[in-house]
Amino acid sequence: MTSTRAALAAFVTCTTALAVMGAAGAPTPYPPPSEGSRWPHGTVKTVGRLVAKLSGNQVESCSAAVVDSPSGSVVATAAHCIASPERPQKPEAVYFQPGYEGEGGPKAVLAKGWKAESWRTAPGWNVKKELETILPHDWAFLRMEKRGGRTIQDVHGANTLKTEPVPGGTTATLGYPVTSPYDGETLNYCAGKAHRYGRGEIAAANVGALALEPCRLTQGVSGGPWLRDFDKARGAGTLVAVTSVGSDDELLGRPYPRSAKTVLKEIGGR
Repeated sequence: MTSTRAALAAFVTCTTALAVMGAAGAPTPYPPPSEGSRWPHGTVKTVGRLVAKLSGNQVESCSAAVVDSPSGSVVATAAHCIASPERPQKPEAVYFQPGYEGEGGPKAVLAKGWKAESWRTAPGWNVKKELETILPHDWAFLRMEKRGGRTIQDVHGANTLKTEPVPGGTTATLGYPVTSPYDGETLNYCAGKAHRYGRGEIAAANVGALALEPCRLTQGVSGGPWLRDFDKARGAGTLVAVTSVGSDDELLGRPYPRSAKTVLKEIGGR
């Protein structure tokens, strides 16, 4: 991956052929700080692996999370997991498996995951334009099918969306990295004090992004949630951003503008 300080940073998706697979006395933070460790308790029921089925027997792996909505059927991910200037063609289908762990790779997600009925990328995400002009809009929502009359939120719970302003602060980002030293079969995360980039600190396309460094998560974590106030009992927290781009030792999360609530209401209405 290229440096996130460049205007065109590397997405952290992964496309493959389908056949190839603290002060003393202070409470201990949860999750504990991490530069890319395995999640402490296996999986999180509101976070999972997202797989887009592409033409030519190809798949693209991302991460995603259930987000609270009136319909109970919405999942949040990155817009480039749907389409991008590098891959403008939309997927043939998209599937999401919450709480995924070692279940057989993309084929298993396609076979067992919840299928997306529709999706909405950010209004400013236009894949006909240069990446550096649309990168601030790298977020999307998907509306998932019901199963037996139950929504994905009924079954797995949901995270609560928080839109800007989102200052820097203690944050955890979760996802399913698929390239070495990871294999996409376990949930991994980075956690610590996130920095919010201002003007003059980074290329214009990434101004306003949240950053965790060092964070060594690899391709496959695109679309993963950036969470605050995580509740272990519920397996959910406050969703403040979504993983967009990264480098070898840094990951950037794209905060949600206030307009995201309108998009969420439109796709997630009853």
